[in-house]
Amino acid sequence: MRLVRENFPSKWKVRPDGLAKVTGTLKYLTDLIFPNMLYGKVLRSSYPHAKILSISTGNAEKLEGVKAVVTHNDVPGMNRFGLIFPDQPVLCDDVARYVGDAIAAVAAESEEIAELAIKLIEVEYEPLEVIDDPEKALLQSAVKLHPGGNILHRAGYKSSEEVMNVIKECPYVVEETYETPRQMHAYMETEGGVVVPDKNGGITVYAATQHGFKDRMQLARILGMPESDIRVISSPIGGSFGGKDELNIQPYAALLALKTGRPIKLHNKRSESVRAGIKRHPMKMKMITGADEQGKLVGHYVKIIADTGAYATLGPAVLDFAVEHSTGPYLIPHVDIEGISVFTNNGVSGEYRGFGGNQVTFALESQIDRLAEMMRMDPLMLREINIRNAEDLGPLGQRIVANDGAKNVLSMIKSSTILTAPLKRQDNWCLRGRGAAITMHGGGLGFGRPDPSGARLALTKEGEIEIAFGFEEFGQGLLASIEIMMTDMLGCAKEDIKIVIGDTDLVPASGSSTASRSTNMIWQGINKLKEPWRDKILDAASSVTGVQKRKLFIGERGVWEKGVKNKMIITYKELAKSFSHNLPVCSTQYHFPTTPDAVIGGHYLHTYAAVAAEVEIDQLTGRIKVTKLDHSVAAGPVVNPLGYLGQIEGGAIMGLGFTLFEDSIMEHARYHTENFDSYLLPTIKDIPLSTNVDVDESLFESDIFGPRGVGEIGTVAVAPAITAAIHNACGIWVSKLPVSPEELLNALELTPFLFDQQEVVE
Repeated sequence: MRLVRENFPSKWKVRPDGLAKVTGTLKYLTDLIFPNMLYGKVLRSSYPHAKILSISTGNAEKLEGVKAVVTHNDVPGMNRFGLIFPDQPVLCDDVARYVGDAIAAVAAESEEIAELAIKLIEVEYEPLEVIDDPEKALLQSAVKLHPGGNILHRAGYKSSEEVMNVIKECPYVVEETYETPRQMHAYMETEGGVVVPDKNGGITVYAATQHGFKDRMQLARILGMPESDIRVISSPIGGSFGGKDELNIQPYAALLALKTGRPIKLHNKRSESVRAGIKRHPMKMKMITGADEQGKLVGHYVKIIADTGAYATLGPAVLDFAVEHSTGPYLIPHVDIEGISVFTNNGVSGEYRGFGGNQVTFALESQIDRLAEMMRMDPLMLREINIRNAEDLGPLGQRIVANDGAKNVLSMIKSSTILTAPLKRQDNWCLRGRGAAITMHGGGLGFGRPDPSGARLALTKEGEIEIAFGFEEFGQGLLASIEIMMTDMLGCAKEDIKIVIGDTDLVPASGSSTASRSTNMIWQGINKLKEPWRDKILDAASSVTGVQKRKLFIGERGVWEKGVKNKMIITYKELAKSFSHNLPVCSTQYHFPTTPDAVIGGHYLHTYAAVAAEVEIDQLTGRIKVTKLDHSVAAGPVVNPLGYLGQIEGGAIMGLGFTLFEDSIMEHARYHTENFDSYLLPTIKDIPLSTNVDVDESLFESDIFGPRGVGEIGTVAVAPAITAAIHNACGIWVSKLPVSPEELLNALELTPFLFDQQEVVE
């Protein structure tokens, strides 16, 4: 079904936070100002790898207006942080491992004074050998960046000992190495916020994160104080895409707030964000894929090297995800996948929309297209021959929820006019082509990883139905989705609802707002609460009104009595007033669904997508323009169609940037680009004017898990669809992203291509 307003008229809702966002009246956390507030700044390392011989803060402390300077000596608890391994120093004491490492932090009466004070801090370094390439880091002779060496994590999956032998026997074999870039999250609001100390020694942290409770836990370890003394308020956020999942400015603002006893505002400039913030993992992937005479994929060998930068953060989980998704939605009997995540002195890589799936999907789908060309077969037909069935095991041999999404999206994209209508005629300077790709993407954190969630429903004394989750709103349309699910599942009106999110003092722990899990967790939470909630409310209404409970139902504005003509017998406000205390509250805790098989990291719920792209290539400049982009997505029922559309279209543009423009280039472990004026992002002129999203909402009858999240799936298969279109236009295969216009021009001069191979109109 086409995802347009006409097909979802009752669910096409204006976002409750939309007006404030588009008019600029919404206060983000970095907009907050408190009385007596100071401004913080962080001194970052001058070198990508160096011993720290001494730190002298005397001159900075003497500067008028400076109220505090902190170094590693001022960290009362554990001087380390990290979502999986706490290996990153809050403030370096002996060694700096990348240019984003923090050395000291300053609090001052103004941002300008804080910046000046930072320059007055004297640090004596002894530069060390720089490891700026993961393959160099793997050499025996390489300097060890951490006590355990330069390998952060290994992951792999092998279904057969005969993979290479089987491949050697194949009549069709493609071997290629692919490279993907270090992409920025490029959120509009850089990392920042305010930490406010209280009279009892605690703090309130107003700062962006995707997991407030995990921030609280990490801050408690750093500050050496109980978690109960820390409140984290983490919403609304001006964009994240995974980039604010790890701690960023919070420890520094908290240390300064506790030392000065005053609120500290710390807001990264873009250059500071680039230097210290995480990026998408650059990956180098070798793939060897073999197929038999009939087009059946027989063997698939994969070796992945991921540059995780100086510290771990979520690097291990990203690599696990990449390994799992290296076979995509295909059945391949002989598989051997090996991944390695390597420390370097480059910028830290971490969570990013797609979580390692984008990189391997680009490589895998390119392999499929190359095989199809070698076999003179339609690439979609080759996919059809090898596509998974609903009941097949997952990529790691684990049981997964049965779903025909892979076949359905492939079938849907085949009818895209991008692929069915003849291409416009090639002209003197413009080449045109089209291509397609598909993918499957796991939701949640996977087997063996704590992935709990929680929800709470309560009637407030003001008569509001309060729904509380520990998730954050960072542009994905969370509030609208909660509102729609509440009205659909409880029957109340949106005006009856009060939504509380992103405040550790007010909400239950719901896990992270990541891994495309929030929508599913919200649906499951409300689904679990709705019956006990209905019982409590109807019991109370029956007691107050004397009407039998069996005749009552919950509706808009209050409780209604069934009849020839239903009538409301008590409003929620009246019902709330009837309680002298103990207003109705229902809570639940639950876990993201996981496979019953003990496959660490293996996913259970999946979404599926197919993308068709049409491109134009300017033969004078090598510039590539994506002119059309269609999507087919299978993610269960559509909860919030406007939000769903935004996620797919927005994700696609992020994927377009990954393919054609974006790369945080580093040389000798230093960033070439520290601002958006020299980092190419897609603008409105780069966005295809023609784009369509078709959805498959079907779930099997046995599938009790409800709608899946679509925060990531829209971005995963865009790159291989575009590069397939480039090949279709000019005959050149792309193996490195972003596609370089210069390299494309050079290749065009060397590559003969018969354009009459294409179907065109005059």
